[in-house]
Amino acid sequence: MADVSRFIAAGVRARSAYHVVAGEPAIKLDAMESPYRLPMELRDRWLHALRDLALNRYPSPEQYERVKARLARDAGLAPHIGVVLGNGSDEILQNILLALASNVTVVAPTPTFVMYEQIAAILGRRFVGIPLKEDFALDVPALQDALARHAPALLFLAYPNNPTGTLYPMDAVRALLDVDDAAVVIDEAYYPFAQASLMGAVEDRPRLLVVRTLSKQGLAGLRFGWLAADRAWTDELEKVRLPYNVGVVTATSVEFALDYADVFADQAARIRAERGRLYEALRAQVTVWPSEANFLLFRPPVPADAGRIHARLKDAGILIKNLAAAGGALAGCLRVTVGTPAENEAFLAALARAL
Repeated sequence: MADVSRFIAAGVRARSAYHVVAGEPAIKLDAMESPYRLPMELRDRWLHALRDLALNRYPSPEQYERVKARLARDAGLAPHIGVVLGNGSDEILQNILLALASNVTVVAPTPTFVMYEQIAAILGRRFVGIPLKEDFALDVPALQDALARHAPALLFLAYPNNPTGTLYPMDAVRALLDVDDAAVVIDEAYYPFAQASLMGAVEDRPRLLVVRTLSKQGLAGLRFGWLAADRAWTDELEKVRLPYNVGVVTATSVEFALDYADVFADQAARIRAERGRLYEALRAQVTVWPSEANFLLFRPPVPADAGRIHARLKDAGILIKNLAAAGGALAGCLRVTVGTPAENEAFLAALARAL
């Protein structure tokens, strides 16, 4: 194999590629996807909406503007707030970091969504993680101290947090929004399950950027995310966004999905109800943390058994996420996505056997 290391940036060489488990288990509960497919009665309507698309043409600016206007209207955004579209919210996070000066520092409470640090490292931005408290609560004084000491350009806050499911108290978040100089990115990927949002705060906070995605509410295969912020931000981010980054199939599907938002809201409500039931069932067997997302973080009675339990579940055709290798606060932890009632029952039975 050729040695290409001298051509590759140090931040890239030092990282591993994001690993996605191959194969399709009988029950897939590892990636925070919705367990519900598009309802059968909507599939023909969706296919009809796609039927006459001109796949030989690039997406049109008019369609992009139509999608942005619809998102802004549905979110109740003021005219001075802009919207940027992304090929998944990961691309938007990447574009934010791309747009920053090369010598900046970014901060986030940890453990959190791995892509904040991954993208920052690859792009050569300095990442500083500030540990959460033992119960995964936000350590506001430690974060305020870090913001003062490191003078970062950006603070990432997953709201609620991944992989813990924690929804930080609004007063704690607002205290961080008031810190001078640093911009704050609120990642609301799990908004449908938390039903708490900082979206309305972008109107009078020019350093606040709010990111959302359609992935968690049943459209992960589309790869679509969006950002809302003051137009001073979105005008700059549009320079970084690659042309035609959202394809016509995705853009048309997003317009279709927005017309049926009530269907996806109903699915989210069912997942929230199952989350509560699953949490109570897990409490009898393991240490489990409350969650406002569509997953639950838990630790078996013997933390060292996490790898064995993960393997036994996989052998039983049930895939969950093994976070034990992350170490630190996540040592011995596993994470399960909330599935359908039948999937959750199968998981609980297999977990009991594995324990």
